[in-house]
Amino acid sequence: MTIRVGLIGGGNISETHARAAKAIFGVEIAAVCVANPEKASRLTRAFGGKVYTDFETFLKHKPLDLVMIGTPSGMHATHGIAAARQGLHVLTEKPIDISTERADQLIAAAEQAGVKLGVIFQDRFKPDIRRFKRWIDDGAIGQPLIVDARVKWYRPPNYYSASKWRGTIALDGGGALINQAIHTVDLLLWLFGEVTHVQSQIGTKFHAIESEDTAMALLHFASGAIGTFVASTAIFPGYPRRIEATGTNGTLILEHDEIVAADLRDVPSKIRLSVPSPRKENVASPVVSDFSGHQAVLEDFIHAIEDDRQPECHGLEGRKSLALVEEIYRASRNRDL
Repeated sequence: MTIRVGLIGGGNISETHARAAKAIFGVEIAAVCVANPEKASRLTRAFGGKVYTDFETFLKHKPLDLVMIGTPSGMHATHGIAAARQGLHVLTEKPIDISTERADQLIAAAEQAGVKLGVIFQDRFKPDIRRFKRWIDDGAIGQPLIVDARVKWYRPPNYYSASKWRGTIALDGGGALINQAIHTVDLLLWLFGEVTHVQSQIGTKFHAIESEDTAMALLHFASGAIGTFVASTAIFPGYPRRIEATGTNGTLILEHDEIVAADLRDVPSKIRLSVPSPRKENVASPVVSDFSGHQAVLEDFIHAIEDDRQPECHGLEGRKSLALVEEIYRASRNRDL
């Protein structure tokens, strides 16, 4: 059975979507919709598919099974709702949109149309992150006490100045927190559960943008654990994302998305430490060179369609990180850095 994919968007992330799709047996790119004809032609020359510059005409392309949305964040719900109403399954980049109100509209449209809705949080599929979650769920650290997450990345000024939407309230919904760091927000909720209370401050420290390039938050989890969270695109030259989890039985540390420390009172024999790699994925560049995570997300999404089940990160799951980001923004009002 061939699965035919339509790509919406023509930026770096849509090329990642295309590479992920082409790597899966039985999947073909049927159509590409990009307002810029040059970008559309570049994608289709490399990966195939018919070029469309008109969105409504693109949606009528036959045959087409699902769309992958790689447009600015504030357009995700608009494009997803229209695709769902055409009976197409919808797999959108993070965040699901820039407000929970718009997210709810997209979730409702997918449910009403009877199509699958997935949100691309590819970090959930990375081997050591899955191992990290399994160990926590199995009680390796005991009762979680303190969680420390840091996304200290760097984006040069032209990352924002050369874009019409990055760092804007209307289409990005914010800055470093809702764009780059939302992957880590998703992981914190996936790994440690619900957050019940937030204290935060945000600020624009380096970039000439409408929104924040730096955010700090204190998170209170329903489990009783407390967490500190720092996110920035102003930290030169950029450092690997790091998540530290300490519980009553020890500490686990993720860096470069690999487990680099497992200091536990009782170490199960199955726990083996990884050797950190020298790569600096996403630390100072928006380009995603490793598409294996996106491939895993798409494979899971296709299996969800075939098996009539929910994908790993469905609409309601994808909404959780956005709701927490909104709460961090609310808590920061009148408390700017």
